[in-house]
Amino acid sequence: MAADRDRENRAEPRTSRFRLDQPRVPRTKLLPDYDPEAFGRLSERIARFLGTGRFIVWMTVVIILWVVWNIAAPDELRFDQYPFIFLTLMLSLQASYAAPLILLAQNRQDDRDRVNLEQDRKQNERSIADTEYLTREIASLRMGLGEVATRDWIRSELQDLVKELEEQHAVFPQERSRGSDVGDR
Repeated sequence: MAADRDRENRAEPRTSRFRLDQPRVPRTKLLPDYDPEAFGRLSERIARFLGTGRFIVWMTVVIILWVVWNIAAPDELRFDQYPFIFLTLMLSLQASYAAPLILLAQNRQDDRDRVNLEQDRKQNERSIADTEYLTREIASLRMGLGEVATRDWIRSELQDLVKELEEQHAVFPQERSRGSDVGDR
């Protein structure tokens, strides 16, 4: 009887296993979803802006205004006293975000360059194969043309024959003593 129960337990599929013919139940995620391509494009735009003269001018204007305000404004309106600790904190924060964004943009550019180089390499291989094929075709055409009678070759052969006939005519002039051959026959 115990053996029969063991057989029945083995034959029944377990309900704890997931089924392949049904979609999985989505799990809750701790991190928010984001599009990596959109984030990469945004980081490239920011990195491009950080590398412009416009950014340097705006950053210089903001720093000058910050320092002038915190020196010349009345004491109750100043938000960062002389050693400008808060300004230093803000610049450090900006730098801590700028560096990874620039690196991300450079990595994306490296990936694009790698893909472009691979495409260029394949295109060069195709061009080389096409050039070799055309070279072989031209060589076979030249070999085939070497055996074809050209107009210049035929002209030179005919000129040689005319010279030979003229030489024979000079050596063996025609005899006019008998009349024409047409009447004799």
